[in-house]
Amino acid sequence: MLVSDEQWELFEPILAIERKSNKGRPPADTRAVFEALLFVLFTGIQWRYLPRSFPPKSTVHDYLKIWSQRDAFRRILAQIVRKLAQNGRLQLEECHVDATFVRARGGGEGIGLTRHGKGCKTQLIVDKQGIPMGVSQAEASHGETGMVQQTLGFMEGDLQPQRLIGDKAYDSDPLDEVLAELGIEMISPHRKNRRPENRTQDGRALRRYKRRWHVERTIAWLGNHRRLLIRWEKDPALFMALTVLGCCLIAARFL
Repeated sequence: MLVSDEQWELFEPILAIERKSNKGRPPADTRAVFEALLFVLFTGIQWRYLPRSFPPKSTVHDYLKIWSQRDAFRRILAQIVRKLAQNGRLQLEECHVDATFVRARGGGEGIGLTRHGKGCKTQLIVDKQGIPMGVSQAEASHGETGMVQQTLGFMEGDLQPQRLIGDKAYDSDPLDEVLAELGIEMISPHRKNRRPENRTQDGRALRRYKRRWHVERTIAWLGNHRRLLIRWEKDPALFMALTVLGCCLIAARFL
């Protein structure tokens, strides 16, 4: 089994697919389909090489499309984060943000050209421990500061960071102002081209920057799911669904 009974109790109510009619073939075992999807996620194999011990690849792919359209994995991640917050396991006083480049070999939409080749960009916001709370994706050529609000929008209600820590890519006065209106303090080192009279950060706040390795570690954990290292899906929504599923599995470890 690729998913424990405790995890499946959490996933099943959201992943369940009701049958519209009693006619035709009996529905596939949802847990078996989900474990087949996990096998693809962890190993990164092509769909056609999915072992016969799992349901047919077409069935697994169809279920992935349905779950993607329903935002099933996003709802699961929100539920996990909510439970962690209720149990006092979430540390929002210091959160971290960073993005990683993903090469795209399958083509499709949502791909940008950079000096490293064609690909997309995945941005994560994690709490002080590295628990993924929000994730977004955009073309690789898209600026990271322009993705922050979209990533924050992934979170629910009052579950937002008090402080958000990023690298020099997030040194932006407009971003600081937008986050300040939301009650979030943005902490990031200044770029080299910033003039001394325009500096907004001081050494006391930047001490927290030393703990930015938490988000880098979470990105490394996400890379353990080999299907996420290269984007083969032409549909960006399917790749996003797989990425959120990877975040769900990481967050579920802290329950």
